[in-house]
Amino acid sequence: MSTPLIAVTGATGKIGGAVAEQLRDAGLAPRLLVRDVSRAPAWAGDVSVADYGNEQDAVQALSGVDLLFMVSAAESEDRLEQHRIFIAAAARAGVKHVVYTSFLGASPQATFTLARTHWYTEEALRDSGMGYTFLRDSFYTDFFIEIGAEGSITGPAGGGRVGAVARADVAAAAAAILKDLATGDRRHDGATYDLTGPQAFTMEEAAQIMTEVTGRRTVYHEETVEEAYASRAHYDVPDWEKDAWVSTYTAIATGELDVVSDAVERLTGRHPLSLRDLLSQPRP
Repeated sequence: MSTPLIAVTGATGKIGGAVAEQLRDAGLAPRLLVRDVSRAPAWAGDVSVADYGNEQDAVQALSGVDLLFMVSAAESEDRLEQHRIFIAAAARAGVKHVVYTSFLGASPQATFTLARTHWYTEEALRDSGMGYTFLRDSFYTDFFIEIGAEGSITGPAGGGRVGAVARADVAAAAAAILKDLATGDRRHDGATYDLTGPQAFTMEEAAQIMTEVTGRRTVYHEETVEEAYASRAHYDVPDWEKDAWVSTYTAIATGELDVVSDAVERLTGRHPLSLRDLLSQPRP
């Protein structure tokens, strides 16, 4: 059996880039799909330009590809339309299986507004005729570290908990699945994996852990929904983006993200990184 060709989207980003490197290290030589060739890593030998919203270019970029790692497109008002175009292109190009980074609890009624887009993207993949595997990531642990770096986590999360997952664990899980698929292992066909960290934490607990590990005081400032919109009103961004920002916290408050699974460990064979683990790692 010949080695299947794997394509990785978002290959200059944190998740896609890490997956691409792990596939390279496993001898699978992925094709990297990028928007700007100049940003592709120096080691890349097979690079194609692909825009999610341009079906013809995407078909060409995906020619000969068997397995596709599809990182969700950058947040935008038309992200779902971009996803649908790209999925149609993948099917036209003859892609056999897509591994897609979705979101935990994706549904049309999800409190986190962007999780709704993920649900409809999943539906497009189910209807595409291609094989699929969904990675439903929780919020990234790295994200909370980034927003807490200024000393405050501010939003209407109440006392809700989130089983946040490290980006590194998402990349490792995705790479493990793609390696299995490349060998003809079909256990991931039609599977949905909830990817989380080892425990769920409140924003208050997150702030306490950040303070303890870094030695820099971090606090959680709880807002009402009205206060959250008011405090973000000065940003020159569209309403859909502010809704996404605020619903990040309200989704935690509802308990929808209070989920802990063992999927990372089952897929990678290693214990997932906690917030404390990630904070304790040397920063680049």
